Amino acid sequence: MIDQLEVVLSSAMRLTAPLAFAACGEYLAERAGTQNISIESMMLSGAFSSIAVASYTGSATVGLVAGALIGLVVGLIHGNLSHRLQINTFVIGLVLNMLVLGLTSYLIMLADFDSNQVAKVSLPGLSDLPVLGPVLFQHRWPLYLLLLIVPLTWWLVERSRWGLELRAVGDNPQACDATGIDVNRRRRQALLYCGLLAGLGGAYLAVGEVGSFNANMTGGRGFLVLAAVIFGCWRLKGTLIGCFVFGFADALRLALPALGMQLNSQMLVAAPYVLALAAMVVMSSAAREPRALGRPFERGLT
Repeated sequence: MIDQLEVVLSSAMRLTAPLAFAACGEYLAERAGTQNISIESMMLSGAFSSIAVASYTGSATVGLVAGALIGLVVGLIHGNLSHRLQINTFVIGLVLNMLVLGLTSYLIMLADFDSNQVAKVSLPGLSDLPVLGPVLFQHRWPLYLLLLIVPLTWWLVERSRWGLELRAVGDNPQACDATGIDVNRRRRQALLYCGLLAGLGGAYLAVGEVGSFNANMTGGRGFLVLAAVIFGCWRLKGTLIGCFVFGFADALRLALPALGMQLNSQMLVAAPYVLALAAMVVMSSAAREPRALGRPFERGLT
């Protein structure tokens, strides 16, 4: 029983990590008032480019960096289209999601990439602890970047002057504009941060856990990230708890058949998304979203 628990929890940690990377970025973007549904395209493009670059260079670490940078490029495209050209941000998100899905599905048929994975780290002594050892201290090394990214994200939003302006932009952009803050610039910066971390999450999934790429590899994980932010009531701690809940549900989907429990396979695939929907219904009534979330800003308009 203990061994089975270790397997499920360790798998849950690995499946939570890509969501947690992207969720840190999405949380920051939404606090700035941008409801970024293109996060799925950021993760998927990051996953594809990480494997492509890793195959070309022979270095999974270089591929990981490339995936993060490609996610940033998608964020740059989204930010400029929605905040400079004032195109509807939801339309842009849908178009980017479909474009990246179609493009990566086509390119994967033209190329034959080598398998590449970053190294696994086992901390001496700690990795031998019962239950906690395999769950916390035996993972691919990029997972431990969350120990830096999570507190950095919290500090940026809650303690820095830039974060104060970011939160103000998400709640009252007109007042911010009156004080001289460039509202759309702050929102573009938030999208860049989101793109970087979402691309890193997709890259971790590809070169960290799987070692290869297949069509639609992220499988809607970007939408789980959106659900996690709502689940967490636009607070970082709650958002990360939401990521773990969805990661644990996904781990159970993989583990139950291996443990001899025969359940409908389609129901198991749908389970994390059904849970995400239920969580949004339950938590949305208690949440206070940024007041200007999803609303475009144009100077002189109220």
